[in-house]
Amino acid sequence: MAFTGRLTRHFKHELLQHGKQRAPQIARRTFVQTALPTFDKPSNAVRQQIRSFARSTKCAAAVPQVAPNAQAYLASGAIGTGQKKVDVKKVLVIGSGGLAIGQAGEFDYSGSQALKALKEEGVKSILINPNIATIQTAHVLADEVYYLPVTPEYVTYVIEKERPDGIFLSFGGQTALNLGVKMDKMGIFERYGVQVLGTSTKTLETSEDRELFAQALNEINVPIAESIAVGTIDKALEAAETVGYPVIVRAAYALGGLGSGFADNADELRDLSARSLTLSPQILVEKSLKGWKEAEYEVVRDAADNCITVCNMENFDPLGVHTGDSIVVSPSQTFSDEEYHMLRTASIKIVRHLGVVGECNVQYALQPDGLDYRVIEVNARLSRSSALASKATGYPLAYTAAKIGLGYDLPNLPNAVTRTTTANFEPSLDYIVTKIPRWDLSKFQNVDRSIGSSMKSVGEVMAIGRTFEESFQKAIRQVDPKYDGVQGDHFENLDDVLKNPTDRRWLAVGQAMLHEGYSVDRVHELSKIDRWFLYKIQNIVDCTHELQHIGSLFGVKKELMLKAKKMGFSDKQIAKAVNCTEDEVRARRKNFGIRPWVKKIDTLAAEFPADTNYLYTTYNASTHDVTFNDHGIVVLGSGVYRIGSSVEFDWCAVNATLSLKALGKKTVMINYSKS
Repeated sequence: MAFTGRLTRHFKHELLQHGKQRAPQIARRTFVQTALPTFDKPSNAVRQQIRSFARSTKCAAAVPQVAPNAQAYLASGAIGTGQKKVDVKKVLVIGSGGLAIGQAGEFDYSGSQALKALKEEGVKSILINPNIATIQTAHVLADEVYYLPVTPEYVTYVIEKERPDGIFLSFGGQTALNLGVKMDKMGIFERYGVQVLGTSTKTLETSEDRELFAQALNEINVPIAESIAVGTIDKALEAAETVGYPVIVRAAYALGGLGSGFADNADELRDLSARSLTLSPQILVEKSLKGWKEAEYEVVRDAADNCITVCNMENFDPLGVHTGDSIVVSPSQTFSDEEYHMLRTASIKIVRHLGVVGECNVQYALQPDGLDYRVIEVNARLSRSSALASKATGYPLAYTAAKIGLGYDLPNLPNAVTRTTTANFEPSLDYIVTKIPRWDLSKFQNVDRSIGSSMKSVGEVMAIGRTFEESFQKAIRQVDPKYDGVQGDHFENLDDVLKNPTDRRWLAVGQAMLHEGYSVDRVHELSKIDRWFLYKIQNIVDCTHELQHIGSLFGVKKELMLKAKKMGFSDKQIAKAVNCTEDEVRARRKNFGIRPWVKKIDTLAAEFPADTNYLYTTYNASTHDVTFNDHGIVVLGSGVYRIGSSVEFDWCAVNATLSLKALGKKTVMINYSKS
């Protein structure tokens, strides 16, 4: 089949040339990487396949192609039965415990998906999670729920009582991972015959122990930043002299970058390492790459060594800001095709070498003006970013990882979202997703508002659009209703805020470009934000100035109104620019016939039919993807997590939806929290 697959790609290229078509660049990313056997000479069976394929390609060139039908495709038997190979009757799922910065609703989502997968397989599930506000502890998905601390003592008690066959450690964040590694060293899993499903504890330990991780990547010649793992302050100072200042300190087995930070000299390092060593027995002193681009890849691998990259994400902010505190876009926007595939290939190489079985997150630093890169870290489990990647691509990462843990392989596992493909495919997106964090630092007095390698945000929003301008402005409004879109604010020292990031950095960029006349180059020199993003913001600034120059709503023609809406301008935003009311802008826009279009999250970029229920609105379209004949009931979500409003309201909204579904009612959920 691998040999035929190579022929398929060859003939596909010839067919495209024959039709004088040019495949979009994004489509070239959709091939999958599987373990390839070596062929010395094609067998008779393979030669017969080649002849059969040659005949089919001639027909394909002569006969117009009909769009495949999802039901017919599944009924054809193209997807195997995918029976689970791991013999387990009862599985223990470890939750993430209480919500914390860096570990919130994302792991309620991943744990719930694991429980859903177990229920589908008829495997009894036991959940340990003391967080009463979560969906997974609502007795809907799990057969048994223990509201107990996620510690070795309590988990051992549950194992003794329930006698599970297997345990999932990859769905409860850093808490579950640390617990699993500790209990494995204590010999508890072996003593009670509990099988760790999915990624092994050895792999989990290797990905978290900074010294073992560095050794593993050196074995496959994948570059990491020059670093030394130490356990004392004196050793940290010696390590810094070896790698050279400035350095970044990273703590092992830490959550949300806790205990990490940058040091420019010995005094700063002494204070930083003292704090870090109170949180972890081991720290990594690493050469700082502050200012490089930062990116992430979400990778899935099964036990048969089939491996795909589901999603890649790029940080708006350069390296130096924790991913959880950075604006993030997906897919990457500033990478060349060579850079994209270089990091994709490295991700697959890493995941295979470590032996990950399930889902994995790989984080990179990429040189802004070259092809040099470094691996920052690997999360050999469902990560914070996995929820964003799942919603952004329509690929159910946590659910798929759970199925893989039960023994499924990707080619024989139907995709639960698209329903037209197997899980062994890489999504192609015809839209862009922007994530912006929300901080609640203003609730506290005299707090340090700077952001860096240790996460401080309490929530994240996710906006979808057909352009960066559209999704970026939508995301800004989702963070807080007081924001209209790209705008500025007062800063005592604007240049300093651009150079040294705080939670108000995007406002500083807006102030500089919208009100102070800073050029793209000047903002780039101060902030090191990639010029591509800044030029896109400049487009928004130019459109704002164009509206302000007209100064009257009646001077705004249809073309300019449509241009502004395609850039993500709200009616209120336009009204402020032309000195009128929001209602007046809305009336004129509707009179022009300018309305938003409802589109589906098309994880296949229209290459195949994709039946998803993830929807977004955009002005960069000409048709709806859905009809409006259901007359359902709208359930309003609570929006972005903040202090006082988080996963409790996910529980409320989900239970309201389930109750309405039980009554036979169609429902529509409106929410923008990616968790």
